[in-house]
Amino acid sequence: MTTKAPSPVRPGADKSLEKIAYASVAGIPMADPHDRDRLGYNIWLWLTHRRDSLDVVMHTTAAKLQIPEEEALARIRAELESRGITI
Repeated sequence: MTTKAPSPVRPGADKSLEKIAYASVAGIPMADPHDRDRLGYNIWLWLTHRRDSLDVVMHTTAAKLQIPEEEALARIRAELESRGITI
């Protein structure tokens, strides 16, 4: 067992793709917080590679949403567009 404190974590830049991706899913109600992290990660992958459509990414993540998938997708699109991401 260690007695050292954990290393400090520096927050990323506000305009980084990681911040944008995770912020786009922050307000979506989900049954499991890990689903939000997984969805944020997949949105980040989409932002960096853009291989599939955002609809496909949303569906294949299989997050346990507490709202309809279409509404969550609309919220994500609105957040991305408000930050200057073209879809």
